[in-house]
Amino acid sequence: MAKVLCVLYDDPADGYPKEYARDDLPHLDGYPGGQALPSPNGIDFTVVTSDKDRDGSEFDRELADAEIVISQPFWPAYLTAERIARAPKLKLAVTAGIGSDHVDLDAAIEHGVTVAEVTYCNSISVAEHVVMMILSQVRNYLPSYEVVLDGGWNIADCVARSYDVEGMHIGTVAAGRIGTAVLRRLAPFDVHLHYTDRHRLPTAVERELNLTFHPSAADMVPHCDVVTINAPLHPETEGLFDEKLIGTMKRGAYLINTARARIADRDAVVRALHSGQLAGYAGDVWYPQPAPADHPWRTMPHHGMTPHISGSTLSAQARYAAGTREILESWFSGTPLRDEYLIVDGGRLAGAGAHSYSTNR
Repeated sequence: MAKVLCVLYDDPADGYPKEYARDDLPHLDGYPGGQALPSPNGIDFTVVTSDKDRDGSEFDRELADAEIVISQPFWPAYLTAERIARAPKLKLAVTAGIGSDHVDLDAAIEHGVTVAEVTYCNSISVAEHVVMMILSQVRNYLPSYEVVLDGGWNIADCVARSYDVEGMHIGTVAAGRIGTAVLRRLAPFDVHLHYTDRHRLPTAVERELNLTFHPSAADMVPHCDVVTINAPLHPETEGLFDEKLIGTMKRGAYLINTARARIADRDAVVRALHSGQLAGYAGDVWYPQPAPADHPWRTMPHHGMTPHISGSTLSAQARYAAGTREILESWFSGTPLRDEYLIVDGGRLAGAGAHSYSTNR
Protein backbone atom coordinates (compact mmCIF):
# COMPACT_ATOMS: atom_id res chain seq x y z
CA MET A 1 0.00 0.00 0.00
CA ALA A 2 1.51 3.32 -1.08
CA LYS A 3 1.66 6.13 1.46
CA VAL A 4 0.05 9.30 0.09
CA LEU A 5 0.79 12.49 2.05
CA CYS A 6 -1.73 15.27 1.35
CA VAL A 7 -0.95 18.81 2.57
CA LEU A 8 -3.86 21.25 2.27
CA TYR A 9 -4.76 24.58 3.81
CA ASP A 10 -6.68 24.79 7.08
CA ASP A 11 -10.44 24.30 7.31
CA PRO A 12 -12.60 27.47 7.50
CA ALA A 13 -12.08 29.32 10.79
CA ASP A 14 -15.73 28.87 11.76
CA GLY A 15 -16.03 25.35 10.37
CA TYR A 16 -17.47 24.25 7.05
CA PRO A 17 -20.48 26.33 5.99
CA LYS A 18 -23.86 24.75 6.65
CA GLU A 19 -24.95 26.06 3.26
CA TYR A 20 -23.27 27.68 0.27
CA ALA A 21 -24.15 30.90 -1.54
CA ARG A 22 -25.18 28.87 -4.61
CA ASP A 23 -26.88 25.53 -5.04
CA ASP A 24 -24.75 24.33 -7.94
CA LEU A 25 -21.67 24.99 -10.06
CA PRO A 26 -21.73 26.16 -13.68
CA HIS A 27 -21.52 23.24 -16.11
CA LEU A 28 -18.54 23.08 -18.46
CA ASP A 29 -18.25 20.75 -21.44
CA GLY A 30 -14.48 21.25 -21.74
CA TYR A 31 -11.72 23.82 -21.55
CA PRO A 32 -11.18 26.49 -24.23
CA GLY A 33 -9.10 24.95 -26.99
CA GLY A 34 -10.56 21.48 -26.59
CA GLN A 35 -8.67 19.98 -23.62
CA ALA A 36 -10.93 17.54 -21.79
CA LEU A 37 -11.98 18.19 -18.21
CA PRO A 38 -10.66 15.84 -15.50
CA SER A 39 -12.35 12.46 -15.73
CA PRO A 40 -11.72 10.36 -12.59
CA ASN A 41 -13.72 7.25 -11.79
CA GLY A 42 -14.70 8.69 -8.42
CA ILE A 43 -14.07 11.41 -5.84
CA ASP A 44 -13.12 10.52 -2.26
CA PHE A 45 -10.32 12.49 -0.63
CA THR A 46 -9.02 12.56 2.92
CA VAL A 47 -6.97 15.58 4.01
CA VAL A 48 -3.93 14.44 5.96
CA THR A 49 -2.44 17.64 7.41
CA SER A 50 -2.03 21.39 7.17
CA ASP A 51 0.97 21.33 9.54
CA LYS A 52 3.90 21.95 7.22
CA ASP A 53 6.18 24.85 8.23
CA ARG A 54 7.27 24.55 11.85
CA ASP A 55 10.26 22.52 13.00
CA GLY A 56 9.15 18.92 13.45
CA SER A 57 5.96 19.49 11.45
CA GLU A 58 3.68 16.57 10.68
CA PHE A 59 4.60 17.03 7.02
CA ASP A 60 8.29 16.50 7.76
CA ARG A 61 7.59 13.51 10.00
CA GLU A 62 5.40 11.75 7.45
CA LEU A 63 7.54 12.65 4.43
CA ALA A 64 10.31 10.24 5.40
CA ASP A 65 8.46 7.21 4.02
CA ALA A 66 5.88 8.84 1.74
CA GLU A 67 5.68 7.71 -1.90
CA ILE A 68 3.31 10.45 -3.05
CA VAL A 69 2.94 14.04 -1.84
CA ILE A 70 -0.07 16.16 -2.79
CA SER A 71 0.18 19.89 -2.16
CA GLN A 72 -1.38 23.11 -3.38
CA PRO A 73 0.14 26.33 -4.72
CA PHE A 74 -2.09 28.29 -2.29
CA TRP A 75 -0.66 26.55 0.82
CA PRO A 76 2.49 25.00 -0.59
CA ALA A 77 4.40 22.24 1.10
CA TYR A 78 7.81 23.33 -0.13
CA LEU A 79 9.58 20.25 -1.47
CA THR A 80 13.10 21.59 -1.27
CA ALA A 81 16.16 19.69 -2.40
CA GLU A 82 16.88 18.89 1.25
CA ARG A 83 13.41 17.48 1.83
CA ILE A 84 13.51 15.42 -1.35
CA ALA A 85 16.86 14.00 -0.28
CA ARG A 86 15.26 12.93 3.04
CA ALA A 87 12.40 11.16 1.24
CA PRO A 88 13.98 8.11 -0.42
CA LYS A 89 10.60 6.52 -1.25
CA LEU A 90 9.13 9.60 -2.89
CA LYS A 91 8.06 8.88 -6.46
CA LEU A 92 5.31 11.40 -7.28
CA ALA A 93 4.64 15.03 -6.30
CA VAL A 94 1.20 16.26 -7.32
CA THR A 95 0.14 19.91 -7.38
CA ALA A 96 -3.59 20.20 -6.73
CA GLY A 97 -3.81 23.23 -8.96
CA ILE A 98 -1.36 24.91 -11.33
CA GLY A 99 2.23 25.92 -10.64
CA SER A 100 4.80 23.46 -9.31
CA ASP A 101 7.57 25.88 -8.36
CA HIS A 102 7.20 24.86 -4.70
CA VAL A 103 8.93 21.65 -5.82
CA ASP A 104 12.65 21.90 -6.49
CA LEU A 105 12.47 20.67 -10.08
CA ASP A 106 16.23 20.16 -10.36
CA ALA A 107 16.15 17.88 -7.31
CA ALA A 108 13.08 16.07 -8.63
CA ILE A 109 14.92 15.41 -11.89
CA GLU A 110 18.02 14.22 -10.02
CA HIS A 111 16.05 11.84 -7.77
CA GLY A 112 13.69 10.51 -10.43
CA VAL A 113 10.56 12.04 -8.87
CA THR A 114 7.64 12.60 -11.23
CA VAL A 115 5.98 16.01 -10.83
CA ALA A 116 2.44 16.56 -12.10
CA GLU A 117 -0.20 19.28 -11.84
CA VAL A 118 -3.81 19.69 -12.96
CA THR A 119 -3.12 21.90 -15.95
CA TYR A 120 -5.90 24.32 -16.95
CA CYS A 121 -8.09 23.47 -13.92
CA ASN A 122 -8.12 27.05 -12.64
CA SER A 123 -6.64 29.09 -15.51
CA ILE A 124 -9.91 30.89 -16.23
CA SER A 125 -10.46 31.45 -12.50
CA VAL A 126 -7.12 33.29 -12.33
CA ALA A 127 -7.80 35.23 -15.54
CA GLU A 128 -11.08 36.53 -14.11
CA HIS A 129 -9.26 37.56 -10.93
CA VAL A 130 -6.68 39.48 -12.98
CA VAL A 131 -9.35 41.48 -14.79
CA MET A 132 -11.08 42.20 -11.47
CA MET A 133 -7.82 43.48 -9.99
CA ILE A 134 -7.02 45.67 -12.99
CA LEU A 135 -10.43 47.34 -12.79
CA SER A 136 -10.20 47.61 -9.01
CA GLN A 137 -6.84 49.37 -9.15
CA VAL A 138 -7.48 51.68 -12.07
CA ARG A 139 -10.93 52.74 -10.79
CA ASN A 140 -9.67 53.14 -7.19
CA TYR A 141 -12.41 50.81 -6.01
CA LEU A 142 -11.02 49.58 -2.69
CA PRO A 143 -10.43 53.03 -1.10
CA SER A 144 -13.88 54.10 -2.29
CA TYR A 145 -15.42 51.04 -0.64
CA GLU A 146 -13.59 51.93 2.59
CA VAL A 147 -15.20 55.39 2.49
CA VAL A 148 -18.61 53.72 2.51
CA LEU A 149 -17.65 51.44 5.40
CA ASP A 150 -16.46 54.49 7.35
CA GLY A 151 -19.81 56.23 6.83
CA GLY A 152 -18.41 58.88 4.50
CA TRP A 153 -19.31 60.38 1.13
CA ASN A 154 -15.93 61.72 0.06
CA ILE A 155 -16.44 61.72 -3.70
CA ALA A 156 -13.54 64.02 -4.53
CA ASP A 157 -11.15 61.86 -2.53
CA CYS A 158 -12.48 58.69 -4.15
CA VAL A 159 -12.01 59.92 -7.71
CA ALA A 160 -8.65 61.60 -7.14
CA ARG A 161 -6.93 58.37 -8.22
CA SER A 162 -9.67 56.96 -10.49
CA TYR A 163 -9.23 56.54 -14.26
CA ASP A 164 -10.91 54.76 -17.16
CA VAL A 165 -9.37 51.55 -18.44
CA GLU A 166 -10.61 52.46 -21.93
CA GLY A 167 -7.74 53.54 -24.16
CA MET A 168 -5.01 52.24 -21.85
CA HIS A 169 -2.15 50.06 -23.04
CA ILE A 170 -2.20 46.75 -21.15
CA GLY A 171 0.45 44.06 -21.49
CA THR A 172 0.88 40.54 -20.22
CA VAL A 173 4.18 38.91 -19.37
CA ALA A 174 3.47 35.42 -20.75
CA ALA A 175 0.51 34.55 -22.94
CA GLY A 176 -0.15 30.93 -22.09
CA ARG A 177 -3.56 29.72 -21.00
CA ILE A 178 -3.98 32.39 -18.33
CA GLY A 179 -2.33 35.26 -20.18
CA THR A 180 -4.30 34.65 -23.36
CA ALA A 181 -7.54 34.35 -21.38
CA VAL A 182 -6.78 37.73 -19.77
CA LEU A 183 -6.20 39.30 -23.19
CA ARG A 184 -9.49 37.90 -24.51
CA ARG A 185 -11.42 39.26 -21.54
CA LEU A 186 -9.83 42.71 -21.82
CA ALA A 187 -10.35 43.15 -25.57
CA PRO A 188 -13.99 44.37 -25.21
CA PHE A 189 -12.80 47.24 -22.98
CA ASP A 190 -11.34 49.01 -26.04
CA VAL A 191 -7.78 48.89 -24.77
CA HIS A 192 -4.48 48.42 -26.61
CA LEU A 193 -3.17 44.94 -25.91
CA HIS A 194 0.49 43.90 -25.72
CA TYR A 195 2.22 40.65 -24.83
CA THR A 196 5.59 38.99 -24.52
CA ASP A 197 6.18 35.24 -24.39
CA ARG A 198 8.91 32.76 -25.29
CA HIS A 199 6.32 31.15 -27.61
CA ARG A 200 4.75 33.64 -30.00
CA LEU A 201 1.01 33.27 -30.49
CA PRO A 202 -0.40 32.27 -33.89
CA THR A 203 -0.81 35.12 -36.34
CA ALA A 204 -4.56 34.54 -36.42
CA VAL A 205 -4.81 35.16 -32.66
CA GLU A 206 -2.66 38.29 -32.87
CA ARG A 207 -4.94 39.67 -35.58
CA GLU A 208 -8.15 38.65 -33.83
CA LEU A 209 -7.20 40.48 -30.60
CA ASN A 210 -5.11 43.21 -32.30
CA LEU A 211 -2.07 42.27 -30.21
CA THR A 212 1.35 43.89 -30.26
CA PHE A 213 4.14 41.37 -29.65
CA HIS A 214 7.35 42.32 -27.84
CA PRO A 215 10.41 40.06 -27.68
CA SER A 216 10.94 40.65 -23.93
CA ALA A 217 9.39 42.18 -20.86
CA ALA A 218 12.03 44.90 -20.98
CA ASP A 219 10.86 45.82 -24.48
CA MET A 220 7.17 45.79 -23.52
CA VAL A 221 6.75 47.47 -20.14
CA PRO A 222 7.73 51.06 -21.15
CA HIS A 223 4.69 51.09 -23.46
CA CYS A 224 2.12 49.91 -20.91
CA ASP A 225 -0.17 51.61 -18.42
CA VAL A 226 -0.94 48.21 -16.85
CA VAL A 227 1.30 45.13 -16.76
CA THR A 228 -0.03 41.76 -15.66
CA ILE A 229 2.36 38.91 -14.84
CA ASN A 230 1.11 35.47 -15.90
CA ALA A 231 4.38 33.53 -16.15
CA PRO A 232 5.58 30.52 -14.17
CA LEU A 233 8.42 30.99 -11.70
CA HIS A 234 11.72 29.54 -12.91
CA PRO A 235 15.31 30.81 -13.21
CA GLU A 236 14.49 33.08 -16.17
CA THR A 237 11.63 34.88 -14.40
CA GLU A 238 12.77 34.98 -10.77
CA GLY A 239 13.41 38.59 -9.77
CA LEU A 240 12.41 39.87 -13.22
CA PHE A 241 10.56 42.93 -11.92
CA ASP A 242 13.40 44.48 -10.00
CA GLU A 243 14.23 48.15 -9.36
CA LYS A 244 15.67 48.54 -12.85
CA LEU A 245 12.75 47.08 -14.79
CA ILE A 246 10.10 48.82 -12.67
CA GLY A 247 12.02 52.03 -13.26
CA THR A 248 11.48 51.72 -17.01
CA MET A 249 7.70 51.51 -16.61
CA LYS A 250 5.52 54.58 -17.14
CA ARG A 251 5.27 56.67 -13.98
CA GLY A 252 1.93 55.78 -12.46
CA ALA A 253 1.61 52.39 -14.14
CA TYR A 254 -0.09 49.48 -12.41
CA LEU A 255 1.47 46.07 -11.82
CA ILE A 256 -0.74 42.99 -11.35
CA ASN A 257 0.83 39.73 -10.21
CA THR A 258 -1.22 36.56 -9.76
CA ALA A 259 1.67 34.40 -10.99
CA ARG A 260 4.37 34.04 -8.32
CA ALA A 261 5.63 36.59 -5.80
CA ARG A 262 9.32 36.03 -6.47
CA ILE A 263 8.94 37.23 -10.07
CA ALA A 264 8.80 40.69 -8.48
CA ASP A 265 11.37 42.07 -6.04
CA ARG A 266 9.46 42.50 -2.79
CA ASP A 267 11.16 45.67 -1.58
CA ALA A 268 11.41 47.26 -5.05
CA VAL A 269 7.61 47.06 -5.29
CA VAL A 270 7.22 48.76 -1.90
CA ARG A 271 9.61 51.57 -2.85
CA ALA A 272 7.92 52.10 -6.21
CA LEU A 273 4.52 52.53 -4.54
CA HIS A 274 5.89 55.00 -2.00
CA SER A 275 7.68 57.02 -4.71
CA GLY A 276 4.74 57.03 -7.12
CA GLN A 277 6.61 55.14 -9.83
CA LEU A 278 3.80 52.58 -9.50
CA ALA A 279 0.26 53.85 -9.00
CA GLY A 280 -0.83 50.48 -7.70
CA TYR A 281 0.15 46.85 -7.17
CA ALA A 282 -2.35 44.03 -6.85
CA GLY A 283 -1.98 40.31 -6.69
CA ASP A 284 -2.56 37.29 -4.54
CA VAL A 285 0.81 35.59 -4.53
CA TRP A 286 3.30 36.03 -1.70
CA TYR A 287 6.59 34.58 -0.55
CA PRO A 288 6.58 32.69 1.67
CA GLN A 289 3.03 31.40 1.76
CA PRO A 290 1.28 31.89 4.07
CA ALA A 291 2.75 35.38 4.37
CA PRO A 292 3.89 36.49 7.84
CA ALA A 293 1.86 39.16 9.62
CA ASP A 294 4.63 41.71 9.15
CA HIS A 295 5.05 41.17 5.40
CA PRO A 296 5.48 44.69 3.92
CA TRP A 297 2.97 44.00 1.14
CA ARG A 298 0.22 43.97 3.77
CA THR A 299 0.78 47.65 4.63
CA MET A 300 2.29 49.26 1.51
CA PRO A 301 0.19 52.05 -0.06
CA HIS A 302 -2.18 51.64 -3.01
CA HIS A 303 -2.22 47.86 -3.00
CA GLY A 304 -5.00 45.37 -3.67
CA MET A 305 -3.52 42.18 -2.27
CA THR A 306 -5.53 39.07 -1.42
CA PRO A 307 -4.36 35.77 0.04
CA HIS A 308 -3.65 33.25 -2.71
CA ILE A 309 -7.25 32.72 -3.79
CA SER A 310 -7.40 33.59 -7.50
CA GLY A 311 -7.32 29.94 -8.54
CA SER A 312 -9.22 28.46 -5.61
CA THR A 313 -12.85 29.29 -6.29
CA LEU A 314 -15.32 26.54 -5.47
CA SER A 315 -15.65 25.98 -9.23
CA ALA A 316 -11.89 25.50 -9.57
CA GLN A 317 -11.68 23.33 -6.44
CA ALA A 318 -14.05 20.84 -8.00
CA ARG A 319 -11.84 20.61 -11.10
CA TYR A 320 -8.47 20.32 -9.37
CA ALA A 321 -9.83 17.78 -6.91
CA ALA A 322 -11.10 15.69 -9.81
CA GLY A 323 -7.82 16.14 -11.69
CA THR A 324 -5.77 15.07 -8.67
CA ARG A 325 -7.92 11.96 -8.34
CA GLU A 326 -7.44 11.25 -12.07
CA ILE A 327 -3.66 11.52 -11.69
CA LEU A 328 -3.68 9.09 -8.75
CA GLU A 329 -5.91 6.63 -10.60
CA SER A 330 -3.56 6.67 -13.58
CA TRP A 331 -0.50 6.29 -11.35
CA PHE A 332 -1.85 3.31 -9.40
CA SER A 333 -3.17 1.59 -12.53
CA GLY A 334 0.17 1.99 -14.30
CA THR A 335 -1.31 3.98 -17.18
CA PRO A 336 0.53 7.08 -18.47
CA LEU A 337 -0.41 10.44 -17.00
CA ARG A 338 -1.83 12.95 -19.42
CA ASP A 339 0.99 14.78 -21.17
CA GLU A 340 -0.55 18.14 -20.28
CA TYR A 341 -0.38 17.20 -16.56
CA LEU A 342 3.34 16.34 -16.58
CA ILE A 343 5.99 18.77 -15.33
CA VAL A 344 8.88 16.37 -14.64
CA ASP A 345 8.99 12.76 -15.78
CA GLY A 346 11.75 10.28 -16.54
CA GLY A 347 14.49 12.55 -15.20
CA ARG A 348 13.65 15.57 -17.38
CA LEU A 349 11.13 18.34 -17.92
CA ALA A 350 8.15 16.85 -19.73
CA GLY A 351 4.75 17.78 -21.10
CA ALA A 352 3.52 21.13 -19.83
CA GLY A 353 6.75 21.48 -17.87
CA ALA A 354 8.92 21.35 -20.98
CA HIS A 355 6.77 24.08 -22.54
CA SER A 356 6.64 26.42 -19.54
CA TYR A 357 9.63 25.88 -17.24
CA SER A 358 13.40 26.00 -17.32
CA THR A 359 15.83 24.64 -14.74
CA ASN A 360 19.38 25.29 -13.61
CA ARG A 361 20.53 21.97 -15.04
